[in-house]
Amino acid sequence: MKKIKYLLMVVVAIAILVAGYFVFMTVTDYKPDAKITLEINQKSNEDIDTAEFKATIFNIGYCGLDKEQDFFMDGGTGSRASSKEKVLSNLASITSFLEDNESDFILLQEVDFDSKRTYHINQYDKLNQSFHSYSDSYAVNYDVPWVPVPITKPMGDVNSGLVTLSKYKIDSSTRYQFPGEEKWPRQLALLDRCFIETRHKVSDDKELVIINTHMSAYDKGGFVREQQMNFLVEYLKNEYEKGNYVVVGGDWNQELPGSDADKMNPGEERPGWVKKIDVEFLNYIWAVDVKTPTTRDDDKPYVKGENYIAIIDGYLVSDNIEVIEVKTSDIGFENSDHNPVTLRFSLKMD
Repeated sequence: MKKIKYLLMVVVAIAILVAGYFVFMTVTDYKPDAKITLEINQKSNEDIDTAEFKATIFNIGYCGLDKEQDFFMDGGTGSRASSKEKVLSNLASITSFLEDNESDFILLQEVDFDSKRTYHINQYDKLNQSFHSYSDSYAVNYDVPWVPVPITKPMGDVNSGLVTLSKYKIDSSTRYQFPGEEKWPRQLALLDRCFIETRHKVSDDKELVIINTHMSAYDKGGFVREQQMNFLVEYLKNEYEKGNYVVVGGDWNQELPGSDADKMNPGEERPGWVKKIDVEFLNYIWAVDVKTPTTRDDDKPYVKGENYIAIIDGYLVSDNIEVIEVKTSDIGFENSDHNPVTLRFSLKMD
């Protein structure tokens, strides 16, 4: 009887702890407003005075998903960077690539501000120091006090998001919350997906609108992503009607039009996360490098020819923009589970 009593006490104690955790997570759940005006770190006063530009998008995988890593939500076991030194090394290599690339606009996803998984290194601060002549703005899309999985080595506290850097003066910056979310309690430990809008005045009294986006990845059936895409359709329609020049770039977490993951992975079964885009954007065109993969499956460390690969990072631009070139830099997923994509474009000014 004593053993049964002690066992019941242990079960009750565990139940109280679990219930307390869910109450705490629910009360502290990050609930951003639909639209938030972002602070601008204005370091450039340069106005838009040219018609040709260069932009680079890069999901940097919080500088912890280098080629030696896997990730538990993709079937692996990893939840954190292998070491503090590796985070700093990955960040240094990524920064070096971006500096050498000399883009006018740099759109980054999965930048950690203060997370256990990356040893609480503020990656935004270090990027700021490197790009000291760029204006910038950032938005949080992952703010969770404690991610409890995997049980043996939980991800822990996470504070992460998007960063947009610009060689030009940023006139305004806004965070837009995407609609749709996973069911409770799963959503408590997931990202609050959003995009950053930065606006730049152009000499013809229009605006160049740069969108940095990162959409959902693990929603079964892609129903959340569908809501996000429909929201973006309406947003972009409004911007086009204003006559503005619009560039949308980032990690869409969907197979981009013109690419074919089945051909890139002959004989392999398509994973559930590789959802095709089936939404039409009127008056907008896709700018995608269909030859080079932009992401790899994180079910195991990267070995060329063994991981599933796909193209989910790219651009969507309004038809008053001319795409000169779009090119994915194949850096072998050395420092992130994504490859960067660079767009050269010009404005079709009257």
